[in-house]
Amino acid sequence: MKQKSGSGFCKRLAIFPALLLSGCGQMDLLDPKGSIGLAEKNLILTSTYAMLIVVVPVIFLTLLFAWKYRQSNTTAEYLPKWAHSTKIEIVIWLVPSLIILYLGILTYKSTHALDPYKPLVSEVAPINVEVVALDWKWLFIYPDLGIASVNRIEFPVGTPVNFKITSDSVVNSFFIPRLGGQIYAMAGMQTKLHLIADEAGDYAGISANFSGQGFSDMKFRAVATSPEEFAAWIAKVKSSPTQLDGVNYAAVAVPTEKHPVEYFSRVDANLFQSIVAKYNNGHARNIPDPICRTKG
Repeated sequence: MKQKSGSGFCKRLAIFPALLLSGCGQMDLLDPKGSIGLAEKNLILTSTYAMLIVVVPVIFLTLLFAWKYRQSNTTAEYLPKWAHSTKIEIVIWLVPSLIILYLGILTYKSTHALDPYKPLVSEVAPINVEVVALDWKWLFIYPDLGIASVNRIEFPVGTPVNFKITSDSVVNSFFIPRLGGQIYAMAGMQTKLHLIADEAGDYAGISANFSGQGFSDMKFRAVATSPEEFAAWIAKVKSSPTQLDGVNYAAVAVPTEKHPVEYFSRVDANLFQSIVAKYNNGHARNIPDPICRTKG
């Protein structure tokens, strides 16, 4: 029973720093709406609880010693020749060592289980989305549907989304906090991310890597809808009079701030690969995932 009570106390301590960082806004990382985001939330909290096993006693004992051995306490035992305690040495070395071992095993398992390059297992066919980070906006290409959008992406609830990500500018980071971990977008390189939304909703997407003047407004919306609403959105995009070819893409790629949502009814099939390839003398390449990815 003591463990359960302590867990509640530790949970409040763990959430407090996140509350400070998030200001008065909603704590998206601690309110996931997808299985990947939920697993990463549990990983964050579990790691925090494990580290608090050391932190909380140290803080408590520091305050206790300062009070017990204060100058006015003449009854405190004075041991000027005390220098060693085997029991204390065992505790201060064994406990941190066990925590480090536990965190090492946890990190190893979670790194493989939550590998963003690892496709999600599902009976539902995934949706493929190609992502291009621009200054200062996000371009989303649906290669299987032949459509594209700027600063807005939609997909059905319960459907895996396979992202291929690159940049046509400086290094950036693609991040939908409520759905899962962030991953870098880099010119001439292609990274991958697999996410799924378990609940319908309109989720915030951001750039998690400073990329210049318009960085703070480099945001997009990730909308998880029903299959019927998704089909209606596809029809809406296909009704757009604008098409995304080489000429139009050059105009879209011009740096802008607070760029509005924009739809393209048709997109060149090789646009994404051509963006990647132009930084590699025509040879696109993938980056090994341990080098270029980070988790939420």
